[in-house]
Amino acid sequence: MFFYPTRGMDQEMRYWEKRLSSGFMKRELGNEVINRSWKQHFWNGLTSMIKPSATPHESTSRQYPRHRDTPIVYLLVLACIAVFNGCKNDQARHSASESPAERPRKSHAEMLMILDEIKEAGIHRRLYFGNRTIQKEENDIDRLPPNRPDLRFKLLYHVGRRRLWLGDTERAIEHLHDALMLAEAQGWRDSSTDRNDAIFQLGLAYLRLGENENCVNCNNGDSCLLPIRNAGVHEKQRGSRNAIKYFEAFLEHKPDHVAARWLLNIAYMTLGEHPHKVPVRIRLDPHQFESETEFPRFRNIASDLGIATLSLSGGAVIDDFDGDGDLDLMTSSCGLADQLRFFRNVDGSFRDATDEANLTGLYGGLNLIQADYDNDDDIDVYVMRGAWFGEMGQMPNSLLQNDGTGKFQDVTFASGLGDQHFPSQTAVWADFNNDGHLDLYVGNENYPSQLFENDGHGRFRDVAVRANVENRRFTKGVTAADFNDDGYPDIYVSNLGGNNRLYQNNHDGTFIDVAESLQVTEPQSSLPAWFWDYNQDGVLDIFVASYSDDIAYVSHKFFQQPPAMEFDCLYEGDGNGGFQEVAASRKLLDLTQSMGSNFGDLDNDGYPDFYLGTGYPQYEGLVPNLMYWNREGRVFSDVSTTGGFGHLQKGHAIAFSDIDNDGDQDVFQQMGGAYPGDRAADCLYENPGFGNRWIKIKLVGIKSNRSGVGVRIRAAITEGDRSRNVYKWVNSGGSFGGSPLRQEIGLGKADSIDQLEIYWPTTNRLQTFDDVSVNQMIEITEGSTQYSILRLK
Repeated sequence: MFFYPTRGMDQEMRYWEKRLSSGFMKRELGNEVINRSWKQHFWNGLTSMIKPSATPHESTSRQYPRHRDTPIVYLLVLACIAVFNGCKNDQARHSASESPAERPRKSHAEMLMILDEIKEAGIHRRLYFGNRTIQKEENDIDRLPPNRPDLRFKLLYHVGRRRLWLGDTERAIEHLHDALMLAEAQGWRDSSTDRNDAIFQLGLAYLRLGENENCVNCNNGDSCLLPIRNAGVHEKQRGSRNAIKYFEAFLEHKPDHVAARWLLNIAYMTLGEHPHKVPVRIRLDPHQFESETEFPRFRNIASDLGIATLSLSGGAVIDDFDGDGDLDLMTSSCGLADQLRFFRNVDGSFRDATDEANLTGLYGGLNLIQADYDNDDDIDVYVMRGAWFGEMGQMPNSLLQNDGTGKFQDVTFASGLGDQHFPSQTAVWADFNNDGHLDLYVGNENYPSQLFENDGHGRFRDVAVRANVENRRFTKGVTAADFNDDGYPDIYVSNLGGNNRLYQNNHDGTFIDVAESLQVTEPQSSLPAWFWDYNQDGVLDIFVASYSDDIAYVSHKFFQQPPAMEFDCLYEGDGNGGFQEVAASRKLLDLTQSMGSNFGDLDNDGYPDFYLGTGYPQYEGLVPNLMYWNREGRVFSDVSTTGGFGHLQKGHAIAFSDIDNDGDQDVFQQMGGAYPGDRAADCLYENPGFGNRWIKIKLVGIKSNRSGVGVRIRAAITEGDRSRNVYKWVNSGGSFGGSPLRQEIGLGKADSIDQLEIYWPTTNRLQTFDDVSVNQMIEITEGSTQYSILRLK
């Protein structure tokens, strides 16, 4: 934004009016208190994005804010990708002269180059937040025409909010304070929308300042846990004190504003003054913050273990990457300058081994999923990038090949996965053609989804068109399992802003969408999804979570307002290939606004529980993450607060795993929001133990894929005079987070496993073992009549 001194005053005012009432500025300076600007270019843009594309390479582009430097960034990114593809095509032409060892090394070097170019282009911040232009706009504040305080107010307000997005909270407060002082100097009435906007945003900025100074930068095990108590109470009180001041001033004029009432109660809570100092007319009953069910408290020990990384939204996988028998951790953060991180488990403590894992220079990634795609008995990782960026998100995903020691090479371009780049945050591994090699289905936003068929020699080819699984909707979650028990995995696709799909495998390399006929198309606005057997009847069910980027959860849960979005769906399998939606009867009645998510077994009773990472991009999206305890398949109980899981920061990838090898599942959660200033510390919730029995099973496929993905496990057990079965299907869990591929199975009070059954769908063979001891880890090789006992560290 520039000031042209040669223009006359009338011309100058027309120039500023045009700049401040059109395009990006108009959206950013709207009079809505809640961040309507994000909603407009997020949801309005999404409306065009979710329309089906006319061709595999054609799309309706999302309408991004047009900064002066955006075309430059766009050209830089396109140039990077063009160079990348040029190198790749050149590689294809000369591949015959390259040794097999040279191709992965070249692929890795090329990925480092393109990610560095994208990082340098600054796409992540310039696209939404304009950090390159903000200094120019700050300099232009004093150059505005002196007789137009309305324009000066709007620019101060606009720049203040952008500083807040970027994490420069103190300067954001200065600009927003100046905007408010200007409004009051002009005698704008208390009912002025502009004035009230500034008051609300000041309250929000000060609340974020308090978060940064206490629960983000000085993180401890009680930080940000709802209800905030004990060590979670803020020691540095300036932020919350001022937040209270401005929220109370705002509520004098808008007493029914849900977001302000909610945040005011939170601010008082951060000071240890809730409920007794909260004005009665605004106060929330403290009992509303308590879970209805007693549940042991899990303690957040991530800081103690050195894995409380400050991140933006991203992915996480927990698995044994170095083959030493204990579980390691890999995380990502979506910032395009944010380094992939690898933490090696060394005798129960974690060491940052990112550099020795050869990951240095590999940036970004909103989600991660793992698999042994090359059947060499180690865990490889697929990294997804570009989600939410539309055309600007056409950046490469990564396939990281493990050498067996926890050292990786990026083989994306050597493997055939780098021919096209589409924005994505979701993918799933499965052996769709039952040839013993894992294939990869990648769900893309506003572009055709891709089904990569594994040739068994380290190469993939996209067969989505022939397979009829392109989807051509805004894909946000994919999961795969054999729902109709015919021996071939099917695909469930969660779409944001359209019907979900259930692709039934036809056994001939093609699929048919049966979602509408089976009535599993909802919610219309959904994100994570997974197959599981929630009621342990041996039949797969489907969970799919709804999403909305507003205050819907709080308004419904705490203010008893009518639901402003769809509820989550739980589709119970009927054993005949059909489903019935049963969420309400299982007491799943919250508006969860889920992003990251996964399921596991907290109490080792054999019934899967689940954890939802919640929130939405705006800073006022402070809502508790939600843990649901499965009560033997009858109902679910919300134990978020009693269990210590109700973290207020934005939750993303989740993994359930027995990370300390004591027999019960702990819970890791990758944390952080979308704005550069909305980082949060990752969490690890330590399981206090429930006294139930368990078994861990590592499968080794021979004719089937090596990790046994898609295998069904049945443990027949007896508890007292009651006999029952516990079922598990081998995978990494839900669509946003990676739990270990070795299976950790709760067995309740059983003294032993009467019969352990392993069904391998690729060969259609059963293995059975009788009278298996509990509380141990075993390895079962496909076709073997014996199992091996593995030592736990």
